[in-house]
Amino acid sequence: MTTRFTDKSVLVTGGGSGIGRAVALAFAREGARVAVAGRSAGPLAETVELIGQAGGKAVALTGDVADGQDAARLVRETVELLGGLDVAVNNAGVFGAVGPVADIDEDEWHRVFAVNLTGTWLAMKHQIGHMRAHGGGAIVNVSSNLGVHMRVPGLGAYAASKAAVTALTRSAALDHIADGVRITMVSPGPVDTSMSTRPGENADDKAARMKDSLPVGRAGAVEEVAAAVLYLASSEAGFTVGADLVLDGGATA
Repeated sequence: MTTRFTDKSVLVTGGGSGIGRAVALAFAREGARVAVAGRSAGPLAETVELIGQAGGKAVALTGDVADGQDAARLVRETVELLGGLDVAVNNAGVFGAVGPVADIDEDEWHRVFAVNLTGTWLAMKHQIGHMRAHGGGAIVNVSSNLGVHMRVPGLGAYAASKAAVTALTRSAALDHIADGVRITMVSPGPVDTSMSTRPGENADDKAARMKDSLPVGRAGAVEEVAAAVLYLASSEAGFTVGADLVLDGGATA
């Protein structure tokens, strides 16, 4: 346990698995009280149990960030249960269907944007509202290297939604730094989670694909993304506003 976030209250959306779980665990290891939020209670409970086993404190909050009332409630319950909200990490997201732009189902398009873009906006809206009334805070959004930095065939909806998250984050950073709310983002490339695994692909197949496709020769580790998030949320990054930290093994270098 370290002390960089001792006595800080942190909300992590999409905290039931993958990057979100790694981020929640990393904050807890550094002394934070953590609220992990998501739509499924089971995975959230597993994250909370892992944090507790490591000696940290965490609570699970179920809710959908794409719903405005849920987004507001997640902030309210974090404050009630943890005593405040100092840091928020907006990680909740979906990949969406794969296929050419002309073949994307309209409902699927709206679903991807509802979670990835509208959910990020609603989460920030209520997080900022609390933070600026209570002395400020830090927000880190999880975007993607797909979008602003690169595109690949068949992922038009996802790339467009994440490009919009990047633009939204930068706009919010400029709008609210005077309120004491410092907003940044990370943009991971392929990370070793289920989201980067193709249908029917095993671990060896995936490792071989990453070795051939990424300059670094491997997928990223969730702990590497978590370390970047914690830096951006920390006082060490106090002069860092609106930054987009790309973590993609050289894919867009």
